[in-house]
Amino acid sequence: MKTSLFYVFLVIVVCTGIIGVLQLGSSLPAPHGIAAAAPTTAPMMADNQAALAGSMAALQAHLDNPLSHLFVQLLVIIAFSRVMGSAFKRFGQPAVVGEMAAGIMLGPSLLGLLAPQTFAFVFPRASLGALELFAQIGVCLFMFAVGMELDVNQVRRKVHVAVAVSHSSILIPYLLGVCLAYFLFSDLAGAGVTFTVFALFMGISMSITAFPVLARILQDRGITKTFLGSTAITCASVDDVTAWSILAFVVAIAKATSLYGSALNLLLVLIFVAIMIFGVRPALPRALGSERLQQEEPSKGTLATIVCLVVGAALSTELMGIHVVFGAFLAGAIMPESHGFRRKINVRVEHFSSVLLLPLFFAFTGLRAQIQLLDGQHGWLLCLLIIVVASIGKLGGSAVAARISGMNWNDSLKLGALMNTRGLMELIALNIGYDLGILPPRIFTMLVVMALATTMLTGPLLAFFGRHSAAAQDELREPSGA
Repeated sequence: MKTSLFYVFLVIVVCTGIIGVLQLGSSLPAPHGIAAAAPTTAPMMADNQAALAGSMAALQAHLDNPLSHLFVQLLVIIAFSRVMGSAFKRFGQPAVVGEMAAGIMLGPSLLGLLAPQTFAFVFPRASLGALELFAQIGVCLFMFAVGMELDVNQVRRKVHVAVAVSHSSILIPYLLGVCLAYFLFSDLAGAGVTFTVFALFMGISMSITAFPVLARILQDRGITKTFLGSTAITCASVDDVTAWSILAFVVAIAKATSLYGSALNLLLVLIFVAIMIFGVRPALPRALGSERLQQEEPSKGTLATIVCLVVGAALSTELMGIHVVFGAFLAGAIMPESHGFRRKINVRVEHFSSVLLLPLFFAFTGLRAQIQLLDGQHGWLLCLLIIVVASIGKLGGSAVAARISGMNWNDSLKLGALMNTRGLMELIALNIGYDLGILPPRIFTMLVVMALATTMLTGPLLAFFGRHSAAAQDELREPSGA
């Protein structure tokens, strides 16, 4: 009771004092150097209109602030990505496919077409620099998380199948991509790009498998622990390491201005990889200490150390003339595995990047993709050709290699369908090609559509091969029961 009375007394005294001081201050003369406002004779209505106009002008000025505009973009992108992710899950697709589609829909392909004024307000050209930086940070954190998901022990247990299938799923589509580049180069390559660089990049565009999306498809279907699931995870792991290594070499060649510069870039990459694997990897557990590795909640000091390592590795690869994602990926791959340390770090990194930053990357990719560039029958037929070639090379190459390795045809085709998943990893590679000027907007858009289409086909193809297998087994059982 005493406390309540004291509180009421304090509020009354303070408010009375403030009002009294304000009343006394209102009669003070104007400060020196500032002219007193002239008495107004305008009507009260004019004053109200002027005040309203001033408020609207102030609101517009606040909206034009770069930070306010970034928050508007964050709100629109994250909310729409969540909605589309949930909608796609209802149709049996991974949420990330819906988020990829949301990014394209927020770009000039849909929003810019249906509501150009809204599009210009949400995504003015002057604001795209900040959006790109946040998107790149999100990609780096995502690639760091992907690196931590690699299971070297699992690869060792299935090394003969993993190497055969994953490398076949790279080599065959790579060859088809290079052959396709021969017919597309003159019309679709970037200005000043050599055929060698364009062909090598088209090859890698056909060869990538989205390891994280594949893992989530397996989890959604409850087949992660099956023979097919574990084999797919292992093959995708080897595929990721191999494909990204090839991409690093292609980027180094593309950025080099001479043969000597290209050789120097490749040498620097090899030295960096050796230092990370044979130097930093064994030293990191000792630097962190056993106590830190065992902590259920990583300390701020531990997280700061990991962030510095990721940023340092990403910066190193960027300075070498490749790309920040390679350093971030390698930093994740060398993380200590003992005491579930990778899992504890991954939970914190992946949730932050997937909810906040990756939708920004999808939106930024969507701003670059322009579906209207595929105008006419010729453009769409070219896009369909790219999808068919990519699927035949990836699915067919994986399935044939798996069958030769001893798997039955049905599981081989399912594995091929899983390896044909491209998803986010493909978009990262395509954006690298766009930034380097290798992929102009038209071919970039076609390849983005290919990445989305092949990822969306994974679920239906798995279901189709599953039904085909069940029907075949029923036919085999019928004679024995007759």
